[in-house]
Amino acid sequence: MFDLSSVFIISATFLLAGTVKGVIGLGLPTLSLGLLVATFDLTTAMALLIVPSFITNLWQAIAGGKARELLLRLWPFLLMATITVWVGATALTRLELALLSILLGGLLVSYALLSMVGFRLSISNQREPWAGPLFGTINGILTGMTGSFAVPGVMYLQGIGLPRDMLVQAMGILFTASTLALAFALHTNKLLTPELGLVSAMAVVPAAVGMVAGQRIRRKLPEARFRQIFFVGIFVLGVYIILKTLL
Repeated sequence: MFDLSSVFIISATFLLAGTVKGVIGLGLPTLSLGLLVATFDLTTAMALLIVPSFITNLWQAIAGGKARELLLRLWPFLLMATITVWVGATALTRLELALLSILLGGLLVSYALLSMVGFRLSISNQREPWAGPLFGTINGILTGMTGSFAVPGVMYLQGIGLPRDMLVQAMGILFTASTLALAFALHTNKLLTPELGLVSAMAVVPAAVGMVAGQRIRRKLPEARFRQIFFVGIFVLGVYIILKTLL
């Protein structure tokens, strides 16, 4: 299924995505998914990101020492964001993948634009009991349909006012749980084959190398500038996926 050029594209994608994650702490699933969809079909791209996303985000989820506190506060959001992935994934076998690819492109464009203009939700403590499950449900369904973990989950985590280190750890927990749920949903729908799982596992190596390189770049490049470049790239990638699918 994968020739030499495909293996090179996959390796280069996760090397780049890992580098981005090493610099700014997020972006591996989003960037790798967007780049892979530009070359492969949506379900193949979703399957390929499973192992690198799980490994890199698990480390982020357990680092920081605030996991228990975050789980106690966020469990309604995380529960719904996890169990509804399977619901969204049923669309992969019932809808045209072109429609879901356009949806993915739209999510990337929206995520990039909102981030570039500095839009942030503000969710009070009184609203968390109902806002958490609502945002979690939407995030889980969209994850199942497109493989994107970020919208609107990251916006919710930013909106409840988590400090920076706790926010990074909370994103790691969300992405780890979402990755496991997505793997289960793809397997249930017979979209995660042993071959795809093997290639996904092999992609951990370039992703890890990229993360190490990104952490070194972080010390030299202003994070704010890199975030600007990252979100511009995500915007262009989203537009490209939409136009490529339509044309």
